[in-house]
Amino acid sequence: MVTKRVVKVTKRETTRKAMVSELADGAAMAVLESGAKTIDPEVRRQLVAAEAYFSAERRGFAGGKEVEDWVAAEIVVDSRLKQQVA
Repeated sequence: MVTKRVVKVTKRETTRKAMVSELADGAAMAVLESGAKTIDPEVRRQLVAAEAYFSAERRGFAGGKEVEDWVAAEIVVDSRLKQQVA
């Protein structure tokens, strides 16, 4: 039997999602505009956190995969940063 999953989005969740998106966009813009060969570790952490959040969101925030989300996010962010520097 197939059941339909209903997800109710609250104002708090929408606000949190917007904040994470703004954080990622702002941090990414700072890196792009700087043209620097290195990145501030705090900016990198913010980018990784945002990427990990979106990864968790895509899988419905099911628990137990937080470390995998973070490691995958680090790989994605580092890859993007490497492409920008090259």
